[in-house]
Amino acid sequence: MSDLPAHIDETIELLAAADYVADRSLATVLFLALRMGRPLFLEGEAGVGKTELAKVLSKALDRPLIRLQCYEGLDLSSAVYEWNHAAQMIEIRLREAAGDATSEALRADIFSERFLIRRPVLQALEGEAGRAPVLLIDELDRTDEAFEAFLLEVLSDHQVSIPEFGTIRAQDPPIVVITTNRTREIHDALKRRCLYHWVDYPSAERELAIVRLKAPGASDDLSREIVSYVQKLRAADLFKSPGVAETIDWATALTELDAIALDPSLISDTLGVLLKYQDDIARIEKGEGREILNAVKRELAVG
Repeated sequence: MSDLPAHIDETIELLAAADYVADRSLATVLFLALRMGRPLFLEGEAGVGKTELAKVLSKALDRPLIRLQCYEGLDLSSAVYEWNHAAQMIEIRLREAAGDATSEALRADIFSERFLIRRPVLQALEGEAGRAPVLLIDELDRTDEAFEAFLLEVLSDHQVSIPEFGTIRAQDPPIVVITTNRTREIHDALKRRCLYHWVDYPSAERELAIVRLKAPGASDDLSREIVSYVQKLRAADLFKSPGVAETIDWATALTELDAIALDPSLISDTLGVLLKYQDDIARIEKGEGREILNAVKRELAVG
């Protein structure tokens, strides 16, 4: 497709133009997924930018974004298609009243396109030719193995088989991005159909670039302190380390408080922006947070 990046550097530039700071390894696997027409399987901790990548890709390529948010119990009727049973029953009653309820034409009519309700997967397969959408299958690990098995047909053949209707194939396959937070393992059969990338927490340099981009109101000194603090915090034995999204939120919150530098009181008052579990907050407030802050001040003073 002519609108796809021609090389890895162009992929990095494409994402940067949409305010996404990607490292070269992620840009490389994304470039290959786009050029090879393969789904991109992104695995990593929550808040590291997996979902955001699909959103940014949609914006950068000017393609519609169709999002399937996964959850426990997700089935075909919510993810792919279902029949409009109420409208079908009305049609049957009308045919009965007209004495035409037993004809083959009735069955063909009630299982026609006008009674078919398209859910995200089917919408993505029927996307506009030449402008196929970005299909985001978000947090696949929340579903069960039965739903994974269904996705094999979609990912391999870009089609959906509907028993009463037939097979619907994509003229122009969607760009598929699958994310998982690894709360459970995804079956190898599905992974083999994708290009895989583990999205890790960013380096300090890249996270600082992200904070500067997403929270421009924070001073450079404060941004450096925030990033250094979060980077050291992730090395602590917490129940849930803060992701990049939390770093951005914290920088924004501190900016709203007109902060110019971190101090113990300010950190204590705003830890709920950065950490989401009380045990983690209590641990940091008991003294470990002060030790981290002292280390940050020493490091930046030397640097």
